[in-house]
Amino acid sequence: MSTHLIQATERLKKSVVALGTMVEESFDDAVDAVVRRDAAQAAAVVAKDKAIDRREVEIEEECLKMLALYQPVAIDLRFIVAVLKLNRDLERIGDLAVNVAERAVPLAGAQWPADVFDFEGMAGEVRTMLRQSLDALVELDAKRARRVFAADQTVDAMHQALFEHVRDAAQADPAQIETLLHLLSISRHLERIADHAANIAKDVVYMVEGEIVRHRTKVASA
Repeated sequence: MSTHLIQATERLKKSVVALGTMVEESFDDAVDAVVRRDAAQAAAVVAKDKAIDRREVEIEEECLKMLALYQPVAIDLRFIVAVLKLNRDLERIGDLAVNVAERAVPLAGAQWPADVFDFEGMAGEVRTMLRQSLDALVELDAKRARRVFAADQTVDAMHQALFEHVRDAAQADPAQIETLLHLLSISRHLERIADHAANIAKDVVYMVEGEIVRHRTKVASA
């Protein structure tokens, strides 16, 4: 590998890690905005999304420039291709964090018992997945990345349980349907964030091992 490619790869890695940090912060702020019903914090999450979008474009341009200039092969090529894909996943997580934050205002006067929707518990599961996928990226740790896949099933089950509760509760008490639909919307956004975190982990496996696992329904969680 040429010195220039090594340097460019290190810069790209730092750029992706910086984007990941921005996305994590947006996610945490969005969760906090809902917990505290804080409209001002929700608005800050929305405003920050423009910076995330700009960084995503910059990283894509950096990847394309590296492909054109250095014509990388083997693991260097896989690294750049994986970054191109997971870069998009990070941007989408930022968008979904905005969607979560925007539910803070309509839920300002609403209350829901923990046995209906453990929002903080589900958000915690998703936060761990996101953190683990980014750690796997930084450390190029395929084993850690694979552990994220199993966690995605837990989040899916939590979303399905809420969906079933909302269906039943809406029939039993139609007056609560607006609040229930907001909760279901939040749950769906969290479930989608978990999917994107799993995609990032799958790209790490590809980057390290050269194995494409993105569209498999079942992946070993070694």
